[in-house]
Parts: sequence; C-alpha cells; structure tokens
Amino acid sequence: MVRFAHPYFLYLLFLVPPLMGFFVWSFRYKRKLLRRLGDPVLIERLNSQVSRKKQVGKAGLLIVAVCFLILALADPQIGTRLEEVRRQGVDIFVALDVSRSMLAEDVAPNRLKRAKHEISSFIDRLQGDRIGLIPFAGLAFVHCPLTLDYGAAKIFLNEIDTDIIPQPGTAISEAIKTARRSFVTKELKHKVLILITDGEDHEGDPVEAAREAAKEGIVIYAIGIGSPQGAPIPLYDRYGNRTGYQKDKKGQIVTTRLDVMTLEKIAFETGGKFYLSSSGESELDKIYEEISRMEKKELGSRQFTQFEDRFQIFLLLALLVLIGEALLSERRRMKALSRVPVT
Repeated sequence: MVRFAHPYFLYLLFLVPPLMGFFVWSFRYKRKLLRRLGDPVLIERLNSQVSRKKQVGKAGLLIVAVCFLILALADPQIGTRLEEVRRQGVDIFVALDVSRSMLAEDVAPNRLKRAKHEISSFIDRLQGDRIGLIPFAGLAFVHCPLTLDYGAAKIFLNEIDTDIIPQPGTAISEAIKTARRSFVTKELKHKVLILITDGEDHEGDPVEAAREAAKEGIVIYAIGIGSPQGAPIPLYDRYGNRTGYQKDKKGQIVTTRLDVMTLEKIAFETGGKFYLSSSGESELDKIYEEISRMEKKELGSRQFTQFEDRFQIFLLLALLVLIGEALLSERRRMKALSRVPVT
C-alpha cells in the first residue's frame, strides 16, 4: 500500500505543464533571435556544435527532477514496519452511560457530550496505560478493547452515541460485569474501571456487582454527571431538531436525577472514589493522579503497523537526474561534427 504523508504538495505537479510550455517557448524564442542575427545558413554553421536534441534532453531531465522533488516533498510512505511496544502502566476501562437520560441538558451541552469530552481529555493524559471503552444502557458491551493506541481509542469514542445500544435502560451492574470479564489478566491489581453515569440504575444491583469486582482487584472510580435536582429528557427527530421531552404513560414529563448515593457506594466497595462532574474537569485530574500512584506492571507488548517513509528514494533520484543534466553537454560528438558539410 502506498500513501503520502503530505499529499497537498502533489498539487505542485500542476506546475509541470507550464514548465514544459516555458521550455518550448524558450527554444522557439532563441531560434527566432538567431534568425535575426544574419544569414540562416551562416548562423547554422556557426551554431553547428550545439545539439538541439541534447538541449531538449537537458530540459526533459530538469522536468523529471522537478517531478521527483515534488514527490519527495509529498513524502510517499510505502510498505509497513512492525514495531514492538512495551509500556509500564495499568489497565483502564471507561464505562460510559449512553441511555437516553444522558441527553439531559442540565450539563452543557448535554450529559453525554460532556462525558465524551472529559473522556477524550483523560485519554490525552495517559502515558503507558491501556485504555478500553464500554458503552452501556440496558446492556453493555466492549466497544474498544484494551489498547495502547490512544488515537484509535478516541476514534471509537467519537462513534459512541445513544443509538449504539438499542435496549433502553441504565444497567450499571451489567457494565461492571462486562468490565470484569474483559480485563485480560487474573491479577488482583493493576485494574481500574472509570464509571461515568447519572447513576439511575433500574436493571440490577450495581453495589453487589461492585463487591464482586473488588474481589478481583478492580478499583472503580465513579463520576456522576448531571444534577441531583433533575432535568427533562429531550426528544429529537431524525434531523436533530428538538420535538419535545420524554413523557411517562400519564403524560407527565420524565425527569432524570443524578443518583449520588448509589455511585458513592459503588466506589466505596472497591476502594475507589466518587466525583461529581465539574466544568473544570478537575475530577479527571484527580483520578489520573490516583492512577499514577498505583503500582505499574509491564503490559503485554503489542505490535502495530506503521508506514515507512520513502521520500529519500525520490530525493536521491532527483539528485541523480540533476547530476546527469549537469554532466550532459549540449555539444555534438566529434564524429557527428565531422559529418557537418563545410563549403
């Protein structure tokens, strides 16, 4: 596979046709000037040592060299290279609530967008820790397995929305169980689960799930996003326009409230901490500081593919062509000169 690291430089190739046109014009203009000097036959004899074919050849070499230089600027990357990566850190899963209650706007712009922004900022802070993503609503699944590729993790994060899980609800206990099954080692340490939710769980017993997670050495940090006072859940059409608010069977607007007590219990059971989401993202800074103080382990090395720069090839070709152009004389060979008629 071939790609260019700086493809915008390829637009410079549009300068090649004008350059060719310039050389054609210069040859014609030079010939026109020579004709003005005197008798064409005499001028031809005086200029007999110059080979027009070699002049054209030298111009062609300059054009080829320019093309190679442009390709070198675009930095073609050809083939792949495998690198071994070894890091010291801990394994971290982020479980993100994607239920419809996360669309509430008591936190600007809404709970879900705010949570995704905080997770993205948290990923930027990581240095050597593996990160994974678990979205959950009525059920949970691993959207991004544990990885050291933070760029890939952020791509997966951007794909998360309330439509990613069709089953409604907020099954925090299911998210904790999914994380338990997804940690790749059986060690009773080096495992962290960051739970970001509004805390309203009507599907199971999240506190009991947290107790089971604690037995496997998982530390849970819970971040409550939203307000205890509650907010309505907006509804949108397929074009993104708000059409109203979610209502219950009696026609009353449903209000979603942050369940602080449940989240505090979950964190307490595992030796973690509970934080209330704030505009300054200070809770993520505190969580990162806590994780930084944890005992590190050498994470399983993984191989990743990286494109290899090949601009050097085209730079070398351009240099060789320029040297060839400089060494190429415009004069005819002596043998060819001997065949020029003299009267």
